[in-house]
Amino acid sequence: MSDDGLEELMRVVRSSARYRVIHESVVRRIAAQELSKRRSLKEAIKATRSKLHQVGGAYRQQQISYAHWCEKLAAVGQSPNDPALQDFCRQMMACHASTRERLPFVETFFTTTLQAISPLRSVLDLGCGLNPLAIPWMPLADGARYDACDIYEDLTGFMKQFLSHIRQPGEVECCDLVQTCPSRPAHVALLLKMLPCLEQQDKGIAARLLQSIPAEHILISFPVRSLSGISKGMEKHYQTHLMAILEGQNWKVSRHLFASELAFLISR
Repeated sequence: MSDDGLEELMRVVRSSARYRVIHESVVRRIAAQELSKRRSLKEAIKATRSKLHQVGGAYRQQQISYAHWCEKLAAVGQSPNDPALQDFCRQMMACHASTRERLPFVETFFTTTLQAISPLRSVLDLGCGLNPLAIPWMPLADGARYDACDIYEDLTGFMKQFLSHIRQPGEVECCDLVQTCPSRPAHVALLLKMLPCLEQQDKGIAARLLQSIPAEHILISFPVRSLSGISKGMEKHYQTHLMAILEGQNWKVSRHLFASELAFLISR
């Protein structure tokens, strides 16, 4: 289909507030792929919306008013140790399915998985979602840098505000991990529940991405239950899948299982 067809597809999809906040390059890449496979523009529009929901929208189960949360953020303390700030972080993490699932064990998740390499000198949070809000429970060194990226423009804008509020050095940007990985080196990279979403877009992305991440260590995690709470053998499936991806690599891997999440710390 012509370039005009792609531009029309982009116009229709991005006319929705739900998809307008997704990084344009992500929408364009998926739209072009679906347009090349479908018989009509109408089918391509439907398929593009469905794919965008799979890669991120399913976790955003409610509309977040970031302006409202910015007002609430301004009213709490700036120290990660401040109980009021921690309460704010918990409340907001409950707005996103991925971080909501981690809330029951957020106080031990990072200290347990990252104990062997703590304190963290720098962090690269890939496909971060609301995860930077867990900084109060991360074993960061004094002056550690925290860089993050995500496909949602409204989310990354808020995360910039959050890092500024708590005086945390670092940057937050929009990115398309299927096409490129941030190049700033880090002590540890976080790839939390992201590989399944990325592999829905590109089945071969995992091995390429793990090779290109500029970090000494990578913390990868997978859900062990679906968003509806069903297990369906996900723990065994994801462990087998990751071990197959890492086959032939002389990397140290440690495994950590939590109530709803399976995590692996890879040291290269």
